[in-house]
Amino acid sequence: MQQELIDKYGRKLDYLRLSVTDRCNFRCYYCMPEEGMNFVQREDLLTYEELDYITKIFVNLGVKKIRITGGEPFVRKGIVEFLELLSNNKGLKEITLTSNGSISKEQIGQLAILGIRKVNISLDSLDPQRFHEITRRDKFDEVMSCIDELLAQDFNVKLNCVIDGRKNIDDIVPFIKLTEKNPLSVRFLEEMPFNGTDNFEIPEWNYKALYSHIENHFPEIQKLVDESNSTSINYQVPGYLGSFGIIPAFSRTFCGTCNRIRLSATGELRTCLYGPPVCNLRDILRSGAGEEGLKSAILSAVAGKAKDGFEAENLIADGSKNSMSFLGG
Repeated sequence: MQQELIDKYGRKLDYLRLSVTDRCNFRCYYCMPEEGMNFVQREDLLTYEELDYITKIFVNLGVKKIRITGGEPFVRKGIVEFLELLSNNKGLKEITLTSNGSISKEQIGQLAILGIRKVNISLDSLDPQRFHEITRRDKFDEVMSCIDELLAQDFNVKLNCVIDGRKNIDDIVPFIKLTEKNPLSVRFLEEMPFNGTDNFEIPEWNYKALYSHIENHFPEIQKLVDESNSTSINYQVPGYLGSFGIIPAFSRTFCGTCNRIRLSATGELRTCLYGPPVCNLRDILRSGAGEEGLKSAILSAVAGKAKDGFEAENLIADGSKNSMSFLGG
């Protein structure tokens, strides 16, 4: 009988979020400081061969879905070749990606060939000037071209928009209007305390405030049936091709159905985004441990998974939080 990753609360963890790099070509204010980021050295990253070996163990433990994250995954050389390696694992049902839109037309075509059809794009404004202020980069046209190409090639596209009451409230309505003619989903996220600094204010624009604002502009919105383990509460304006959702990322109302486990590019294993690393699979692997040693470490980590993100946050001894680019989003 196959072992599965089931925690003490009965949650089956069959979804691995796999970061392949902490580096990014953007500098979004809520993710990292503009300057002074101490990116890890190449030798400290898990190699693609190590990542493939470890993911095979996760799949043998019942993981069915892997989401590739960063940093920005497409700044790491050889990423498409790694995705091809990953796609050869027959026990894996789905591979998805999160990107900032730095995917070339050629790479999009390669993803299609591999059968990777679900891509999340982090995009916090449809206004070029606000986009520049948020990302600290002048890449708006490049990102929009990427989204257009993904839609043209019939990808399932979701746009992730982090809402800040001081920066991009004026983008909420345009984002929803974007779903009128485009078969995509926009998800609005509460800001989270992972900007690489010690400065964070509890967001006033929580999921309730977001819903109220949207309902004032679109009183006819309809609730959709959410997928199991969904982190977003999903809606649609009647007659629109696409949909939108609200993710209580800071409020953490979805912890009870969490099915995720996270592996950083340096091997840190986390059972919760808000919690500390439980162990380092890179170090265990490089110390000479085989499959059984890694499997034991993973099972032990899952056994100790916190009830929710608040409990997990309290496990961080000094209260410090990494940059989101290091944590894998």
